[in-house]
Amino acid sequence: MISMSKVHSIRQMRMRGHNVSEISRTLDVSRDTVYKYLEDPDLSPQPPIRCKSTSVMDQYRPLIVSWLEEDAKSWHKQRHTAKRIWERLVEEENAKVSDSTVRHYVCKLKRELGIGKERFLDLVWAPGEAQADFGEADFYVMGARRRLSYFVLTFPFSNVGLAQVFPGENAECVCQALKDIFEFIGGVPARIVFDNAAGVGRRIGGSVRTTDLFAAFAAHYGFAFSFCNPNAGHEKGSVENKVGFIRRNLFVPVPSFDTGRRFNKSLLDRCMALSEKDHWARGEEERALFVEDEVALIGLPGQPFDVVRYEVRKTDKLGRVRLESNHIYSAAPELALTEVVCALRAREVSIADANGALIVTHPRAYGSAPTSTADPANQLALLARKPGAWGNSQVRVALPDGLRAYMDGLDKDARAERIRLMRNVSADRGWSAMVSAAERALAHTGRVDEAGITVAALRGESAPVDYDEPVDLGVYDAAFGKGVA
Repeated sequence: MISMSKVHSIRQMRMRGHNVSEISRTLDVSRDTVYKYLEDPDLSPQPPIRCKSTSVMDQYRPLIVSWLEEDAKSWHKQRHTAKRIWERLVEEENAKVSDSTVRHYVCKLKRELGIGKERFLDLVWAPGEAQADFGEADFYVMGARRRLSYFVLTFPFSNVGLAQVFPGENAECVCQALKDIFEFIGGVPARIVFDNAAGVGRRIGGSVRTTDLFAAFAAHYGFAFSFCNPNAGHEKGSVENKVGFIRRNLFVPVPSFDTGRRFNKSLLDRCMALSEKDHWARGEEERALFVEDEVALIGLPGQPFDVVRYEVRKTDKLGRVRLESNHIYSAAPELALTEVVCALRAREVSIADANGALIVTHPRAYGSAPTSTADPANQLALLARKPGAWGNSQVRVALPDGLRAYMDGLDKDARAERIRLMRNVSADRGWSAMVSAAERALAHTGRVDEAGITVAALRGESAPVDYDEPVDLGVYDAAFGKGVA
């Protein structure tokens, strides 16, 4: 099996008119392989199949990558050679490998990471070419104010820009946004220039290493892509301007929605409505110019791409999995301490057992605050909309006795206000931190209000300073003339 970047190259060369023999010779692959990937209708990621490592060097890969990443920050005359990497592995890691093995592995790794390659950008934008970037704006989601990202794809030739709102800026969100936009406009841009890595990869030195998901997505839809250089604002002026334009014209006042999918669908129509004005330089209506962009688009593939990333994880003793460091998702108690397959999409996470049978699907969590699908906090957004359900809610049962009694004693309006406050604090800091802050505020002030719970939460994040020995304040007394007869 060849890499997805090579599959992308096969399809790009075919689109440029090369025959199968030329592609085979240029990319050093067999004709059968070329035919296979030209005819494959679906390049969506497949559930992972465990395979054994084929190289003794794989155990040193993270270390070598870290050295190469550090090299990207160093003077080009003081970077690791393959020989120096071999010497360090032998001296520092006691590696039992030959010089030639390391040289071949490092050469292959550098090609894979794209180290040393330069990208050149054509600043004359033709119809059908696009730029992509992210912006941020506040939205009310189920009544809670949240700062979300929105992806913008703009066509510099016509100045038409289209946006999609997502909770994050990862490869899943980028690919899902692009897929939705492609289907809306009925085609695929011939080339997309991204602002730096823009969620689809990471920059290493002067190049960007894309994620496997994005590489498969680009190969599936057949578009070429490149990245702006860091601090090169002139390369991405069109999309940067469009990010601000959309925020000012479509996100003021702060929008409110319950379902992101429904909001995004209407957002595309509203973006197109903004193009019913003259182009700033060409003197024609942007929507009319966009017709030329549409003519230059690549046709949609027959099979839509499934935007998903798979991870194999082992559940804990409660049958839960932890993803992206701080988000816990429940699978099933009977699957405790077993391996499950997690399918991560832009808005949801699905968990299947080792045989591929779907167990459960959860909304995907984002942000730095720890979350768990078992947290009562998951009810807070809906409870804030329907405070009359307080008496039978999981939130009420999960609160400590004192805090529960305080909430029970409030009138309907005051309780609804406190529930909204709990929702907002929990969204920022997590359920446990919110409960602790509310208890401290109640103990110190006899009430739970915005000022009290905010101060209590900040105090909870600040640890007291411990000194090895008691601090002698006598020197300060002497300095200020206190305690002196």
